[in-house]
Amino acid sequence: MAALQFTPPPIAGGRCRPRFRSTRRPVQCTSERQALFNRIAPVYDNLNDLLSLGRHRVWKRMAVSWSGAKEGDTVLDVCCGSGDLAFLLSQKVIALDFSTEQLQIAASRQHERTKACFKNIEWIEGDAIDLPFSDSSFNAATIGYGLRNVVDRKKALEQMFRVLKPGSKLSVLDFNKSSSPLTSSIQDWMIDSVVVPVASGYGLASEYQYLKNSIKEYLTGKELENLALEVGFSEAKFFEIEAGFMGNLVATR
Repeated sequence: MAALQFTPPPIAGGRCRPRFRSTRRPVQCTSERQALFNRIAPVYDNLNDLLSLGRHRVWKRMAVSWSGAKEGDTVLDVCCGSGDLAFLLSQKVIALDFSTEQLQIAASRQHERTKACFKNIEWIEGDAIDLPFSDSSFNAATIGYGLRNVVDRKKALEQMFRVLKPGSKLSVLDFNKSSSPLTSSIQDWMIDSVVVPVASGYGLASEYQYLKNSIKEYLTGKELENLALEVGFSEAKFFEIEAGFMGNLVATR
């Protein structure tokens, strides 16, 4: 597997547009969800910083730490978005997403960075429930704010289990579906009173209104642990972070 598929061909005006490799497989998700992430891509990073007051960077570092990835490993980042986790991993990283626009932004960010380690990232357009990789290919895997949005979470976990080497870890960062009524109420209020109004300033109110329902339709920490064990992981532990508003599943192959 090539470590790098990053080729910045010249385009009009003397600028460069980094390319990424497509798997050329149909993405098995709703076209509406795929279109949503393409629409929010241009302001996704700014909104993450604004809405979390920059705290998302701390949570992502925690997720990377829990993955157990170390120097020399080949790491998979599923639903990579604009590349935050991939850049933090900065090993030999294969970063996959179904959003063309998010991948273009991720590749552009890579082109702007000078450290050699950032060049070891390959961007791939593909599907979390149909990973185009051989069995036991990766030493670690991450997925940040992605499992909640895939059409078949069990199949996505099965795919990540399949491509991980025995003993490797998967780290899954996302919003926490809390079992605490108080935490859930505060989370709903934050989305309705802060997230959606702020997003509306970018013309994206309807795009962010989906967030509350997607959390309600997600799995609790215990349910995530059970699902990971069901698909074959030997160990699974869910950690609540940020006062229970976020959570991270750590599963060992």
